[in-house]
Amino acid sequence: MSDQAWTADNVPDQGGRTVVVTGANTGIGFEAARILARRGAAVVLACRTPAKAADAADRIRAAAPGSSVTTLRLDLASQASVREAAEELRAEHARIDLLINNAGMLGSKERTVTEDGFEATFATNHLGVFAFTGLVLDRLLPVPGSRVVTVSSLVHRGASLDFDDLQARRKYRRSGVYSASKLANLMFTYELQRQLSAAGAHTVALAAHPGMSRTEFTRDLSPANRFLFDPRIKALTGWILQDRTVGALGMVRAAVDPAARGGEYYGPPGRAQFTGHPQRVESSAGSHDAAAQGRLWRESERLTGVSYPLAQLQS
Repeated sequence: MSDQAWTADNVPDQGGRTVVVTGANTGIGFEAARILARRGAAVVLACRTPAKAADAADRIRAAAPGSSVTTLRLDLASQASVREAAEELRAEHARIDLLINNAGMLGSKERTVTEDGFEATFATNHLGVFAFTGLVLDRLLPVPGSRVVTVSSLVHRGASLDFDDLQARRKYRRSGVYSASKLANLMFTYELQRQLSAAGAHTVALAAHPGMSRTEFTRDLSPANRFLFDPRIKALTGWILQDRTVGALGMVRAAVDPAARGGEYYGPPGRAQFTGHPQRVESSAGSHDAAAQGRLWRESERLTGVSYPLAQLQS
């Protein structure tokens, strides 16, 4: 079957595997969790709001009778919540096969800070992801075929990281900080893969993006932009927007395709990468800046206090 035709039907049996999907109560995260549950995975929905997670779990169980679906409270904007969630997850699961870092936020019009004093978009989309992954990675490392998949975005291509102003104190622009956080997702993935490979780990790191998809994520856009994502006008916008059921396939393919390799990036094909079934795609040249990747990693360690348990694998 060709790359462009890769669908949920291509997902191998996931029986016996434990999958954690962040932000899985809605949108592409929900769709990915539903697909994997239908293929037999035990799925953990790691979400900020417990009631919404419980409702999503019920809907997935209805779509995949007999599936194992549990919930975990995780607010990536709070380092305390990240640590509590990681501790709970580690207590409940001796092994994790797949961690899909899907949750994120678009950001507010005005700069806001978290309880930890970090700019909220960067804190949620990158620092929370960095910390949570590092705190649960020991549950993936011994598992052959385990993967960490982090969801980026098309908008990373127009972004750069200002290491002198990562918290956007001097200059805050909603779209700019969001794009920078999505670039950080890719830099994190590539640096994590480099370190995993150097350590000889079983685990690999990949990234994905959903193209232009209609999801609840657009609720934070302006009224005019929200109108463009309205399913009622998809006859007019179908050439640049796709349903979330297709948008979710990039992260799913990165997570389960036997042919996928560490450091790869999956999303819709073509130059624009707006719509279509996922294949391996290229990210921006800036995302492959090894020096910037390493600098971001060190700064993330400093800000979160989380170090990755990879040194012992190299000894």
